[in-house]
Amino acid sequence: MNNAEELKKIVKDKYSEIALQSKEQNEASCCGATGCGTVDYAIFADNYTELEGYNPDADLGLGCGVPTEFAQIKKGDVVLDLGSGAGNDCFVARAIVGETGKVIGVDMTEAMIAKARDNAEKLNFNNVEFRQGEIEDLPLAANRVDVVISNCVLNLVPNKQKAFAETYRVLKPGGHFSISDVVLAGDLPAGLVNDAEMYAGCVSGAIQKEEYLDIIRKAGFENVVVQKEKAIQLPDEILKDYLSEEGIKQFRESNTGIFSITVYGDKPAEAACCAPGSGCC
Repeated sequence: MNNAEELKKIVKDKYSEIALQSKEQNEASCCGATGCGTVDYAIFADNYTELEGYNPDADLGLGCGVPTEFAQIKKGDVVLDLGSGAGNDCFVARAIVGETGKVIGVDMTEAMIAKARDNAEKLNFNNVEFRQGEIEDLPLAANRVDVVISNCVLNLVPNKQKAFAETYRVLKPGGHFSISDVVLAGDLPAGLVNDAEMYAGCVSGAIQKEEYLDIIRKAGFENVVVQKEKAIQLPDEILKDYLSEEGIKQFRESNTGIFSITVYGDKPAEAACCAPGSGCC
């Protein structure tokens, strides 16, 4: 569809718009979480409102799971959130790590970083920080965090191999990740694959589930397991913007599936600082 830099610009522009709106506006408007007529918040997102640490100002309805639910975060841990947005998962993680832990959020969008920092300041948290940067080149030194989380973000990253290599690098030996993301089983129709809004909407940037898990294993992670899986159904009112009536029928009759998964992996306790074959050490 586009080269890596063009894809990043698409995502950055879209999520800059989202950062300036409330969750309700994002659900209802044409400048919402994925644009007019595309994938909306309710299709992917899980409910956070009952979780300790939940802050409505930080919830823009952009996730596809609740990675903190499965991340085995402990009091005192250092947690990194990849693609932290307005800080939703960071503040939930902070409720678990407590005063003795630390939470770091990384996002490439200036407007999201500004919104997250404003939310943290309102909450008077001194152990939650937000850094601007890209997941493929994280602004952290090696072996610094106990747990990495992420929520419906890595499907937006063009170089997923580099993203997981960076995840491996910043984790301490013996650390682990729990990441919620969107994956595929089967091939999407060209009308979905080639659309920029569908990329920003976490659909067309998704890759095959087995390829996704293979990338994780090749990065050096062990004990890789899918902790949760949920099928995503795109309604006809969305599909009709990209596919003909016959195309929708063929898509429905195909074996293609879109899934939200939450996946876990360990960095070996005796691991080197970098992913195998990355050449960063």
